[in-house]
Parts: sequence; structure tokens; C-alpha cells
Amino acid sequence: MCERSIRDFKGIIVLLSGVITLLVSSCSAPKNITYFKDVPDTVRQHEIQQAAYSTPLIQVDDILQVTVQTLDPTATAMLNQSSGSVPVGGNNTAAAPAAVSGYLVDKDGYIVLPLIGKIMVQGKTTDSVRENIKAVAATYYKDPVVNVRFANFKITVLGEVNRPSTYVMPNEKVTLLDALGAAGDLTIYGKRENVLLIRDNNGKKEFIRMNLNQSNIFSSPYFFLRQGDVIYVEPNKAKVSSTDLAQVKRISIMASVLSLLIVVVSRVKF
Repeated sequence: MCERSIRDFKGIIVLLSGVITLLVSSCSAPKNITYFKDVPDTVRQHEIQQAAYSTPLIQVDDILQVTVQTLDPTATAMLNQSSGSVPVGGNNTAAAPAAVSGYLVDKDGYIVLPLIGKIMVQGKTTDSVRENIKAVAATYYKDPVVNVRFANFKITVLGEVNRPSTYVMPNEKVTLLDALGAAGDLTIYGKRENVLLIRDNNGKKEFIRMNLNQSNIFSSPYFFLRQGDVIYVEPNKAKVSSTDLAQVKRISIMASVLSLLIVVVSRVKF
């Protein structure tokens, strides 16, 4: 083999080794890991017009917690007993579904309260239902105080978060950041610039992309969540590359073989 051929062969091997090394080291740290990057570090105050909040409407299969209080607690004891417990999902990945006590909205949109009877609640807010129940309860009790709230206002958070699960939120006014905070925030591999919100809207699924790197997320009409929303955090390229074990193994083997060939060729005398 001529000397020129040997040099060409060595050059090809070195080039291939360089390419493989570049592929192996290509898993760099993600750049878009900071929330609200567009807010300058030098400003002390940065104002954003927040989206208007709209009170969620009650739907079929929702669970409502209804309490009626009077000066005599024993008078309303039966009314304040829930109609049963319904599993709605746990607050961590290891827990069994949590049982929530309350009144289940039936397929016709009603709840049935002891003594008071059937109350239409579908398509109404909890404030409206509270006033309806208070008007009926006033015929049986003196100056009743009524409270109505969602007992199963649940949000599901999936993907690259520290605690993916279905969470029952303590109130109706829940933001995207509230839900992500309940799930332990995004991992370092979470794609902050492309968070997906999935919402059921009158039997149709809405898919909305949201960018946590931008402060205008606060003015998004989807910043406040609705009951049953699903949040999916997509993994970034670094996560995808690190989990492709088969590809990494093949590249490592190829790099080892080429390195061995380089050593052998460099020592062989023709």
C-alpha cells in the first residue's frame, strides 16, 4: 500500500472519529430554562395586563360541596352530610385515587339535597347556585348561610414535571402557574417555550401552546384554567437524546472500534 493511501485512510478514520465525537457530545444543556426571559434584568417594575377571569360553569359529573349553616347546627346536620364519596384522582403518582365527598351532578344537570330536593346546577356558576339554594333553604331555616364550591376541581399535569399527576385544586381560581407549582415545577428537561394545554370545550378538544419564557402569558385567555384541563410539558432535545440508550450505545461502540483502528494503523509499518 502506497504512503499516500495510508495517509488518506488515516485521514478518513480521524474524520469519522471527529464526527462521532461531535454526535456524542451534542447533548448540550438547554438554553430556554428561564421563565419570563423578556423581562429585563435592569427594570424594577414591569407591568403586564392580566387576562380577565371568568367564573367556571358547573358541568355534568361535577361534584359540589354544599353547606348550610344556621344558628342551630343540629337543624342542618342532615343537609350538610354529603351524598357519597367519588374517586377523582390522587395528588401524587404513588397515591390511590382520592375520594371526594359531595353532591354529584347527574346526567340531567341536577343535584339532590336532603329536604330541599332537586336543584338545577348545570351551566350555572357556584355563586348562582348558592343563591338558588339559599332561597329554598330560607323556607325551612331562619337566615341560612349557604356555601357552594367545587369538590373536584381537578387539573392533570403530565410530562416533564417533578410530580406528574391529577390534582384537586382548593379553589376555582387556578392559574397555569398554580398547576405547575402543585406538580413540583418543570424539570430541567421541560420545554418551557412549548407547554401544551388540552381543554374540553363543548365536546371538542382544544390544543393551546403556551410559552413560559414570555411574560405575556399572564394576558393569555388560557392563563386561568378550567376544571378538567390537562397540561403536558414536552421534553427538550437534551432529554430525548439522553434517553435514547440504544443510539448512545451504538455510537460508543463505533467510536471504540475506530479508535482501535487508528492505533493499529498508526503502528503498522507497510
